[in-house]
Amino acid sequence: MNGDKNKKTGAVRSAKDCACIAVFVALLIGVQLALSAVAGVELVTVLFVAFAYTFGWKRGAIGGTVFALLRQLVFGVYPNVLILYLAYYNLLALLFGWIGKRAGKLWLVCLLTCVCTVCFFLLDCVITPLWYGYPAEGFRVYFLTSMPVLFTHTLSALATSALLFLPLKRAFQFVEKGGRHSP
Repeated sequence: MNGDKNKKTGAVRSAKDCACIAVFVALLIGVQLALSAVAGVELVTVLFVAFAYTFGWKRGAIGGTVFALLRQLVFGVYPNVLILYLAYYNLLALLFGWIGKRAGKLWLVCLLTCVCTVCFFLLDCVITPLWYGYPAEGFRVYFLTSMPVLFTHTLSALATSALLFLPLKRAFQFVEKGGRHSP
C-alpha cells in the first residue's frame, strides 16, 4: 500500500529507484562526453525530457541535480556551469514531470523542448557574464558569439525530440514497469 502512495507522488521508493536514477545520470554524462566535441549537438535534453516526463518531476529533479554535480568531475569545476545546470535541469524536471502527468502531445513536447533550449541559452548569457564580471559590452559580445551554437542546439533539440522522444518514453516506461510489457 505504501508503495502505491509513493508511486503516485513520484517519490524515490527503493534502491531500485536509486539505481535507475544512477544509471540514467551515467547515461547523461556518457552521452554528453561522447558529443562534447560537436558544439550544440547533444542528446542530454531529449533523454532528460523523456525521463522527467515518464518518472515524474521529483525523480527528474534528483537526476538533474546529481547530473549537474557529477559532470563537474568529468568536465572540470566551473561554478557558472554548475549554477546554470542546477537551475535549468530542475526547472526542466518540473515542467516535463508536470506535462507527463497530463499526457502532453509530441508537438507540445517538441515545442517546449525548443523553447527551453532557448531559455537555457539566455540563462547562460546572463549567468556566465555575471559570474566572470564582464562589463556591459561583454554581455553583448558573449550573446552574439554564442548565437551560432544556439541555432545548432535548438535544431538539435527539435530533431532529437521529434525522433527520439517517443521511443525513449516507451523505453523508460518499460523500465518503470520493472521490465514487464503491459497487456
